[in-house]
Amino acid sequence: MNLTISGHHLEVTPSLRSYVMAKLERILRHFDQVVDVKVLLTVHKQKEKEKRQRAGCTVRVKGQDLFVETQHFDLYAAVDALADKLDRAVMRYKTRQQGGRAATAKRLSSTDLQVAGVSV
Repeated sequence: MNLTISGHHLEVTPSLRSYVMAKLERILRHFDQVVDVKVLLTVHKQKEKEKRQRAGCTVRVKGQDLFVETQHFDLYAAVDALADKLDRAVMRYKTRQQGGRAATAKRLSSTDLQVAGVSV
């Protein structure tokens, strides 16, 4: 997996780089077919302080690219939210690739339960 972390209007410090890398390791636990990850951290000069710090990530997996972007008044909080959103997007992509087998469970009707010996 290639990981690229870049900053726009800010310098990416080693501590920030290690924080982003630690948060993105969670993706690899769920899905090991990640080819490339590009993270862009930006600071915009807006009047709204809540939306100044932005974190965007493009994950290239087999078949398509997944893009997630978050914004927050704190850059570390934006990276946390980015990791959460990206984790959900990768899990959604993974269940689509498996045909939805992992996400759906077979529903049993009341007659099936009675045949199995369970009273309803």
